[in-house]
Amino acid sequence: MVRFLSWVVTTAIAVAVATLLIDGIYFTGPTHGQDEIQHKLVPLLVVSLILGVITSFVKPVLTVLSIPFIIITLGLFLLVINAALLKLTSWVADQLDVGFHVEGFWPAVGGAIVITVVTWIVDGLIGDSR
Repeated sequence: MVRFLSWVVTTAIAVAVATLLIDGIYFTGPTHGQDEIQHKLVPLLVVSLILGVITSFVKPVLTVLSIPFIIITLGLFLLVINAALLKLTSWVADQLDVGFHVEGFWPAVGGAIVITVVTWIVDGLIGDSR
């Protein structure tokens, strides 16, 4: 249970940083102060769960189907897959009326990079033993 909670918190932190750094990735609602925190905390956790489920089930299939592209691009195609998963997360969140949006391909690529790096850093800091 602790491992699951640390994973959700790590992903939530990474998504929050991506929304702060990348134009085109955002949550709807208030943008300042305590209202922003109260309004966006639950949606942030929901988006983290959605992203985790999509990454767990869809990413392995896409990775296996994309092996030739991954080899030809020396692994850079994995970035495109991660961006597509972030866009899919945005679409699912929109269907669930969570208020999370990713506007376009390049913000999705930037968000995928930020989420990957921040997750790696936070995992290193909290000592996640995945």
